[in-house]
Amino acid sequence: MKTLVTMGRGGTGKTSFVALQTKYFLKQSDTPLLLVDLDPDQNLAEMVGVDLEKEGVKTIAELVTDTFIKKGGTITGIAPKERIESQVLREGLYEGSHFDLIAVGTKWIEGCYCMPDAALKGALESLSKNYSYVLVDSPAGLEHLNRKVTAQVSDIFDVMGPSHKSLLHVRRADRITREVGITFDRFFIVGGCLFPSSLEKRAQEETGQQYLGKIVFDPIVQESVIEGRSLLDVSYNSPAYLSVCTLMKNAGYGEAGSS
Repeated sequence: MKTLVTMGRGGTGKTSFVALQTKYFLKQSDTPLLLVDLDPDQNLAEMVGVDLEKEGVKTIAELVTDTFIKKGGTITGIAPKERIESQVLREGLYEGSHFDLIAVGTKWIEGCYCMPDAALKGALESLSKNYSYVLVDSPAGLEHLNRKVTAQVSDIFDVMGPSHKSLLHVRRADRITREVGITFDRFFIVGGCLFPSSLEKRAQEETGQQYLGKIVFDPIVQESVIEGRSLLDVSYNSPAYLSVCTLMKNAGYGEAGSS
C-alpha cells in the first residue's frame, strides 16, 4: 500500500490533480483505491462523480456532530476513535466498484478539527491496508497533517500556482512534515495549469524539491469543474489527463498515456 498526499494553496488545481491521478490509476488497473478528502470545501467527491448525500454517506464532521452534539454526548473523556470509529466505517465510507472515498467534511460547530481528524486517523489505520493506493487531497492549511491524520506517506505532491506564496507553501509543508514526525519517501512539486514555465527552474532551486512538470490547461477539464461533472469522464486524449500521466510516470508510477 502506498499513500500519496497532494497539497497546495487554494486554486492551484490540486483536487483536479487528485481526480486525474485517480483516472490514471484506474486506467492502469492499479486498484483498489481509497480517496481521502481532507479539504473542508469537499470537492473531491464531485470531481470523481460521487454524490455523498445521494449515496447516504456522511462526512466525518457530520458523524462527529451527530454523535457528540445532536445526541447530547460529551466531547471529553473518551477518544473519538473509540466512540465513533465503527460508525465512521459503517456510515462514512463510500464504497464504489473501482474506488472508495471518505471525507472529513465541513465543520459546522465551533472549535478546531481535532475530533474529526482523530476519528479519521483511527478509521484510516483500519482501512489503509486494504488498498493498493490511498490518495489524499489535503487543503492549503496544513493543520490536518500537523495532527498526523496519516503519519506514513509514500509521496507528497505540492501543486504550485503563479505566486511567491506557493514557494513559501512548499517550504512550510516540508518543514511541518519533518517537525511533526511524518515520514515520507519523496516530496515532489508540480506546476498547476497557470504556473509559468519561466519559474520552473527557480521553483526547484528555491525549494530544493524535484519538479515533476506542469499540468496542462484543458478547457474541457475547466468546464467540467465549473459544471460539476466528473473528471473521470474526460477523454483519455485530454491534454490535462495526458500531462498528469506524464507527471505520474516521471514519479515512477507505471506507463503513462496508454489507452
